[in-house]
Amino acid sequence: MAPEDREAMILDAAERVLLTKGLPGTTMAAVAREAGMSKRTLYSVFDGRIALFSALVRRVRAMVVAPLEPAQHSLPLRPRLRLLLAPDRRPAAGSAALEILRVAVAEAPRHPDLATSVLEEGPRAIHRLIRNELDRGVADGEIALDDTGAAAALLADMALRCPLEKLLSPEPPNDDPEAMRARVDKAIDVFLGGIGAYTPRVD
Repeated sequence: MAPEDREAMILDAAERVLLTKGLPGTTMAAVAREAGMSKRTLYSVFDGRIALFSALVRRVRAMVVAPLEPAQHSLPLRPRLRLLLAPDRRPAAGSAALEILRVAVAEAPRHPDLATSVLEEGPRAIHRLIRNELDRGVADGEIALDDTGAAAALLADMALRCPLEKLLSPEPPNDDPEAMRARVDKAIDVFLGGIGAYTPRVD
């Protein structure tokens, strides 16, 4: 089995165990059993629960924001941001992604190391990915920003719905792809328009 296939099998198993048994029941032994492999094989891929949970959160985050392909780096800033924040990858309402977040929030006081992992692989990673594209835009003279880190956090807040809405609202969330695309487009328009020093690149 290819390493990436083995990792995907483990993460699928970990997701199932997490959703049925919660964080306390998501032991390495339980995940190995669910994946149909030995603990030794599991530990050869992930050295512990923190590494396993980090990879699980990283996979969920990649459904929301994923790094651009090298060939896409030559695109102008606006379409790069649009591709980066593409809502077509977003997990649907009621998906495992939302349940993983719910478990992480509930267990954070008892497991601060896991909470840190969620922050690093989730929102902070999203901010870093957006900042990378803004830094590239600054270097290419497309945009003038003194603090790309703060700007990246602002754009993320504008483009991505706060997950607390889904966690707390008794109403089913509106995950219509067209509405999400419209939100991303509007956020990018408002962001770039508000910067004032944005110069669209003409290739």
